[in-house]
Amino acid sequence: MARFDAENSRDPHRENGLPRELLYAQRLTNWVLKLAPDASAPLQLAARSQHICRWEIPRESYPMTRPGYLKWRADLKKFHAEKSGAILRELGHDDQTVQRVQELNLKRHSPNDAESRVLEDALCLVFLEFQLAALAAKSDDEKMINALRKSWEKMTEAARTEALKLPFGEHERSLIARALKV
Repeated sequence: MARFDAENSRDPHRENGLPRELLYAQRLTNWVLKLAPDASAPLQLAARSQHICRWEIPRESYPMTRPGYLKWRADLKKFHAEKSGAILRELGHDDQTVQRVQELNLKRHSPNDAESRVLEDALCLVFLEFQLAALAAKSDDEKMINALRKSWEKMTEAARTEALKLPFGEHERSLIARALKV
């Protein structure tokens, strides 16, 4: 994890005075451990490397269309899995651990794999807790409601329970209420 943190510490983008991807990795790991206190080492490593060095492939390098966005996301997943695998191999981790971390990075067995579900729940909770307000402030309400519905559908009941405990602002609460009315 320290090596993943060192890589993410190079992120030139800042949030709350910290490298953005380092902060993201810490938040994601914290949610994984809250949802699964006995999380396996590969799951913890996958959480810590889920967005490793993400700034190296900026969104702007792809067409600003839905297909461009989807291609960017697919390429990022491959990049993160390759990067985490290379680091783990360099540090002497066995092939089984490397493969499992990469499977989780790629969401290869989602949603049928329990650890993939925990990781997906944690990803959704990080979005809701730390990114929703900023995105909602600059996005159309209907687009946000659609995104919230999609996130909610991916989440387990345990994650939904945690989500409803988050201290949302008035606008975010309104969007969530509208999204869940379906």
